This record gives sequence, structure tokens and C-alpha cells, in this order.
Amino acid sequence: MSEEPSVIIVIPTYNERENVESLLPAVLEILPEAHILIVDDKSPDGTGQIAEECADKDPAHISVLSRKKKEGLGAAYIAGYKHALLQWPNASLFVQMDADFSHDPKYLPQMIKAADAADVVVASRYVSGISIVNWPLHRLIVSKLGTTFARTVTGMPLTDCTSGFKCYHRHVLENIGLEQIRSNGYVFQVETSFRAWQKGYKLLDFPIIFYERRQGSSKLSLAIAFEAFRVVLRLGLERLVTKNLG
Repeated sequence: MSEEPSVIIVIPTYNERENVESLLPAVLEILPEAHILIVDDKSPDGTGQIAEECADKDPAHISVLSRKKKEGLGAAYIAGYKHALLQWPNASLFVQMDADFSHDPKYLPQMIKAADAADVVVASRYVSGISIVNWPLHRLIVSKLGTTFARTVTGMPLTDCTSGFKCYHRHVLENIGLEQIRSNGYVFQVETSFRAWQKGYKLLDFPIIFYERRQGSSKLSLAIAFEAFRVVLRLGLERLVTKNLG
């Protein structure tokens, strides 16, 4: 690569072959100077192989971090961030997004611009009411209750604590203690934002419309929901202890 990219987009994948081949060019059409890092947890459907083929065709803009097994969303993101921080030492912004088109690439330039005014930009489905397309009512209720619970317990100034569409400045990822984060499901999103907020970094809500995935199935499970409840309570306790000690 002749010039190191300033924006790295980290996308974890597991059984996303129906989406990844079309997502990569869609992202690069919007942000042609960015570099995409696919973090694949050895998808049995061949997602990793498709991503590798895309990287072989355009190594300047696409690379793949292939992991030996499925270890969860949080572990994939931590591995991806650690790899990206080392691989691109001059990159200043790191974006994370899902591989299933629920996070529309069209928002990327605006999120990056918004990062001029914040340390962490969090794409929110709930800035002005509810901006979600094609979700069943029960899933909407669970999501809204979950983010309200997380916001109330942790005290974070975010309307969508569980959002997985974010933009971090490099210094945030370097200082929030990625190696100490153990949450692995969707609550990983809550904990990373909480760690940044506890460090004094500015969090910013960014309004988006969230779309149900185009292809494939959701990875949400009862075990992931239970982990979220437990971790949010732990973060809330940490907040109280810190406040009392202060």
C-alpha cells in the first residue's frame, strides 16, 4: 500500500457469505480511501474464503484476520482492534459495523465528520423516537428495554447503549484497556462505551435508520441476553463504587 489509510473499518463475520461480497464494494464506494479489516471466526459457510478472495483482488483496501474458531463478538472485535492498531500505526479513526447491511454504509462519511466533535461516535436507533425498519415487535421491545436498562444502570449519556455501529478515535482504543474486557456478546458494545466514558472521553449520539439484515439470521440468544444483564449490573456497581470513592 503506497499510503497508510487514516480510517480502518473493522467488520466481524460469522456465516455472512450472503452479505460480505456485496458489502465490501458498497463500503468502499462510499469511503474509497478507507481500509476494511474482516475478522472471520472460521465461518463454516465459507465467509472467510470469500473475504480472502476479495482481499486478493484489492489488498490495498481489504484484508482478513482469520481466527481459529468462533469465540464471540467481543473477542472478535478485540482481536480486530489489536491487529489494526499494530498494522496501521498512523490510522486515526476506527469504525466498527455489522456485515449484514443493518448498518447502512451511507452514514460513514457523516459519522467520521461527527468524530471531529467527539472521541466516540455511536450510531443510534433511538435519538428521535424509534428508527428501525422491518423488526418484529417483540425484538423491538427487547432492544428498547435493553438499552434503557443499560443507560439507567450505567448512567451513560447515550440513547442506544447497545449499538454496534461506532467510530473511535485511536487514543480511545489505546487507553480503555481492551485486554481487560471480558464481555463477549452484544453487551460488549455497552462495556466499551462505558470504559471510554469512565475515562472521560466524549460520547456522541449519531442518528441513523437501522435496517433488518438483508440475508442470514440473527446471532442473538438467551445466553447472550443473560450475559448482557449480568455485565450491565457489574458496570453499574463499578460506577457506584467509583462515585463513592471519588
